[in-house]
Amino acid sequence: MDHKSCYQAVLSHDARFDGVFYVGVSSTRIYCRTVCTVKTPRRENCNFFSTAAAAEQAGYRPCLRCRPELAPGNARIDAVSRLASSAINRIEDGLLTEKRLDEFAAEMGVTDRHLRRVIQSEFGVSPIELIQTQRLLMAKRLLTDTDLPITEIAFASGFASLRRFNALFKERYRLNPTELRKTRATAAAETLVCELSYRPPLDWQSLLNYLKARALKGAETVEANRYARTVTEGKQTGWIAVEPVEGKSVLRVELSASLAKAILPVLAGVKRVFDLKAEPNRIAEQLGELAAANPGLRVAGAYNGFEIAVRAILGQQISVKSATTLAGRYVAQFGEPVETPFAALTHLSPTPHRVASAELSELTSLGIIGARAKSILALAEAVAAGKLVLSPGGNVEQTIEQLKQLPGIGEWTAQYVAMRALAWPDAFPHTDLGVYKALGTNKPKRVLELAEAWRPWRAYAVMHLWKSLEGDK
Repeated sequence: MDHKSCYQAVLSHDARFDGVFYVGVSSTRIYCRTVCTVKTPRRENCNFFSTAAAAEQAGYRPCLRCRPELAPGNARIDAVSRLASSAINRIEDGLLTEKRLDEFAAEMGVTDRHLRRVIQSEFGVSPIELIQTQRLLMAKRLLTDTDLPITEIAFASGFASLRRFNALFKERYRLNPTELRKTRATAAAETLVCELSYRPPLDWQSLLNYLKARALKGAETVEANRYARTVTEGKQTGWIAVEPVEGKSVLRVELSASLAKAILPVLAGVKRVFDLKAEPNRIAEQLGELAAANPGLRVAGAYNGFEIAVRAILGQQISVKSATTLAGRYVAQFGEPVETPFAALTHLSPTPHRVASAELSELTSLGIIGARAKSILALAEAVAAGKLVLSPGGNVEQTIEQLKQLPGIGEWTAQYVAMRALAWPDAFPHTDLGVYKALGTNKPKRVLELAEAWRPWRAYAVMHLWKSLEGDK
């Protein structure tokens, strides 16, 4: 990294670099975000690190004021290695706490030895050091923001034992977890509240409108300025509610206490839904005039990739409203009933295992035509068997091809799933009728030619093209 440029970002507290790099202050042995409000350190006392793990390996501990654990993730798509970028995104989201590195490497189509070498080369630290840092930062967040008992925090953060958690926490941060918490109560709470940062601008209302129009009735709802849904993470089930915090580049996430042990994957899911790892200014520069009218427009992601894929199939060649009606019937038929404080949230989203066990007639009785019902069953069977993984971080091109091999799934559906479920920023459903209309052509080849200028952010270009049609009657 260029130290002169980094220091200028620190001087100006530039939010565009929040989470992209960290500054370690040699005089205090503390590392901060670029947006930290403490007195700016002298340039000769500054060292810069691309990850929190690299700063901690160098002997720095996290700032208690700017709290590096709240920084947005590093989402650069043009990193030297897509493999390393995917790996660190998985680690930042806590997705490697329950999966071994060799299993993740296999999903990426490489050996774990190669993955370790790539991560070490790209970020200057080993995978285990990245994972340990992320676990500690999550534990620090829970100690500060919740009343969970310390034992539960240790396990929720991915540690296998309380002893290991205490030892590593003291080694890295030079204080005990109880010292950080001080006099906070440890009584069980009915809900947990966390905050997730993002890089502004964020067009929150457009995101809500998009999600509301496509919500799975019974499992998702948008009320006023808030998004809420039911959640299943392993054996834990519950609900979440998300809304913006006025005056801050932060989303407030409320979780039912039943999800305490699954807080890492839950927050990762929220980041995906609201595309919180995006760098909007960088994307806007590439899209140019196309993005000028709607700054901060994001690609609505997926909490559950299977759910989005089913919704995409239901939406083939029918209106959004009609597809949403069918989706509500589908949830009521195959989703498990659940109690929540929201009248509109009555069921968990159907699992691929439940849908795979269904008869074709169970789907067609809901008004879903036979061809699409067969597509949904084939999709459910592939996901339930582990043959198809619909989450970010895998081999996108391979997953798109796997999708297109299923009956009734063509290029449009596969690319739409890549946009939302795989969080692939360059996904581009170029045969979409709305894209044709916005670009004034119905020739696929011409559409692809026009879209070349928007790489590698074509998924965002699609959102802007669709947005441009909203006032077109």
